[in-house]
Formats: sequence, structure tokens, C-alpha cells
Amino acid sequence: MNRQREVWLYILSDALAAIVVWILFFMFRRYVNDSRAFESITIWVPSYNLWITLAIYPFLCFVIHYLSGYYLHPFKKMMVADLITTLISSFIIAILIFFAIIFNGSVVSYEHYYYSFFVLWGFQFVVTYLFRIIRKINISQKIRSGVYCINTLIIGTGLNALKTDDGFSQRKKKDGVVVAGFIAIDNKCKVAPDRVLGKIENIGKIIETHHITEVVVALDDADEGRIFSITNQLYSYNIRIKFLPRVYEILTGRVQMSTSLLSPFIDITELKMPDWELCCKRAIDIVASLFVLIFLSPLFLYLAIRVKRSSPGSVFYRQERIGLYGRPFQIIKFRTMYANAETEMPKLTSDHDERITPYGSFMRKYRLDELPQFINILKGQMAIVGPRPERKFFIDQIIKKAPYYCLIFKVRPGLTSWGPIKVGYTDTIDKMIERLNYDIIYVENMSLTSDLQILFYTLSIIFKGKGL
Repeated sequence: MNRQREVWLYILSDALAAIVVWILFFMFRRYVNDSRAFESITIWVPSYNLWITLAIYPFLCFVIHYLSGYYLHPFKKMMVADLITTLISSFIIAILIFFAIIFNGSVVSYEHYYYSFFVLWGFQFVVTYLFRIIRKINISQKIRSGVYCINTLIIGTGLNALKTDDGFSQRKKKDGVVVAGFIAIDNKCKVAPDRVLGKIENIGKIIETHHITEVVVALDDADEGRIFSITNQLYSYNIRIKFLPRVYEILTGRVQMSTSLLSPFIDITELKMPDWELCCKRAIDIVASLFVLIFLSPLFLYLAIRVKRSSPGSVFYRQERIGLYGRPFQIIKFRTMYANAETEMPKLTSDHDERITPYGSFMRKYRLDELPQFINILKGQMAIVGPRPERKFFIDQIIKKAPYYCLIFKVRPGLTSWGPIKVGYTDTIDKMIERLNYDIIYVENMSLTSDLQILFYTLSIIFKGKGL
């Protein structure tokens, strides 16, 4: 299944539904106004041209549906979840139109406005939900016929791998899961040898060759070190990573029963933050980044001039960091060190680092050097709040002591998080691990409320000139 294509089809379906709704509502208004049987009732309608609103209304619907989190995993949602999400989204869309007309100053009778509001809400919900059911039925039929499938790879060749394969086989027609094969970890093989696609060392090539979208780690003797070692190798491929739970995960409530699997799995790539909060978080990042980059552009220019005058070298400093899905990106900062200050192996920053220029020290104190990272945020490489991204050189050292580092790869790195607030600048690997532990706590408890708390503490520290 091409997930991206399906998401776009859902978006187009909702856009078509919005157009139908607006035309129906416009016809309803004309019928009520022109009919003698209803000539005593005045129904509101936007005073501007129908064709202009016909373009604006679908866009408004898209924004609300996106913020509801519907487009993150539209094909995985149950019918009841679809109904509730569509009902709430339709209500918000109708109420926004309702208030837009009131603020426009064309109120005739609030009683008729309320009546019209419920008409629009009803149209929006019924038509949108109907279109979504049609899309869902279409996908289900393609899954049953084998047109759509979820190519899955099982890591392991023991008894647990065999049981996992049997479970998928029994639900293949309903769930569309097709096991492409197995990955050998050791010499213990309980599955058919011809279904073993290779060893863990070649997993990258196997994933690309067989178009794998999901991996299940089903080892007979799985320990944390082994699981995280495998996970670290898989994150960069942006696939779902699941594994069979042990007694500890079951007793601590980490196991989430799946509606499409016979056995429960732990999805190590899944976030606990609700989809609607994830989408709102990203929307806030985009709006805030645009605001900073536009309205603080005079400050950017001033800082650029000061950096250029402070010491020879470029204004901006670019450095490769590891971000979402363990993929590298170029982080952008105002330069705070002398040019070519790090020509040999990477070094951690200390409190009295001689490589830092006098003006660079001032910018670090108030974190002004971080401002260009709003460009990274706008590009989708970072978030305002999220684990601090690190260089691969240091990540490799951290993983030796803390193999669970990969857990922060499932979110965008950020300008600030609990880790930098609690630990500050890190000049040793042990401090980096301490910061990592706080960042993992953040990832496992992500919410818009926690983001606001972190931003409050960050601004407090910056205004006090303590830096991070």
C-alpha cells in the first residue's frame, strides 16, 4: 500500500465533500428564501460571491481536518473513531463559519443563525462521513483482493518467529499483512530455509528490495540490549518497528492491544501523543517560525553584522546532526566560535571554552545563536520543543552505554526540552546520557501542556541570562 497516495486521496475526498456541502447549503438557502412556504424565514449566507467561498471553504475544511489528526493514519482508524472525529471537526467548521458571519455584521436574527448553523453542521458531517466510509470500504476491498498489502519482515527464525508468521497468515485477508520473509539472527532456524531472506547485516538492502513497511522483532531470547541494537539499525528506514512483549511490558501496561492482530505487539515507533496534538504541535511550529523569521528579521540582521565584525569567518555555522528517524540534517546557527576552531575530532563545549569568541559567549548566554534554527523548524527538520539533536560521533559513544538512544529518533529534535533545561550544556558523555534520560521522559509523555511548561522554563532561563 502506498500510504502517502492514500492520504492524498483522503484529502481530495474531503475537499470534494466540502464543495458538495457548500453547494448544498447554498441551494438550501436559495430554496428557503425563494419559496413562499418559507418566505417568513430568513436564512443567513455569506454576502460575498459563491465562487470565492467555494474555494475558501474546502481550504478551511482541510485545515480543521488536518488539525484533528485525521490525515496521519486515516486508513487505520476504526469506524467509531472516524465518526467521532468527523462529528467534532464538522462542528468546529460550522461554528467558525457561524462566527465569521456574525463578525461580518450581517446579522438579521440570531434564531435563524442558530438554525442555519445546525443545517450546515448536519450537511458537513453527513457528506464528509459518507465520503470517508466509501474510501474505507474501497481500501478494505483492495486489501481482501490482495491489491493492497503491508509488506512485513520478521526478525528471527525461532519458535516465536514461526508463531508470529502463523498469526499473520490467519488474518491476511482482513489485515493485508504479507510476511515477505525472515531475517536470521543466529543459527537456530525453525522456519523454511527458503523464506530466510538474509542476515541482520544486510537488512537495509532487504527492506528496500522487498518494499518493507513494517518489521516485527520476534526473537526467542530477546534482551533489551539486543532489541535496541536492532532498533538502532532500523530507525533510518522510517518503518514501523514492533516486537513481542515480555512479562515486564505486560505487567507495566506498555502493551497496546491491536485490533488487527491476534497477538499484542509493542510498537516502539508509536507515539503516545494523540494525533490531533501532534498536528497542532506541527502547526504551531510553522506559525511560530514564520513569525520569528519575519518579525525578528531586523534582529537577525543586527546579529549577523555583529558576528561578522567580532572575528573573521562566516556568519552562519552549519553542522551535521542526527534527527527524525535517525537521519542526518544540517543544523544552522550563528557562529559563536573562531573559524576552523574544530579541525580535528569533535569536542564537547565546556564552561570556559577558548574556541568561543567574546560575542559568541554573549549570544550563547541568551541563546541568540539558536535563532536561525527556526529555518530548520520551518523545513520540518526540527521542532520548537523536542530532544536536542546530537552529532553521530557522540551518539556512537552514547549508544555503548545507553543503547536505548534510538527512542528519541521517533520525534523531531527541538530547540529545547527537559534535557537541556535540567542538565544544561554537556561537556562529558555521562552528562549527555543524563540529558538523554530526561529527553526520553519527555518523548514518552509528550503533550501540548508539557510543551508549554518547557517553553515557560526555557524563556525564564533565557531572560535570566543563564543560557542552557
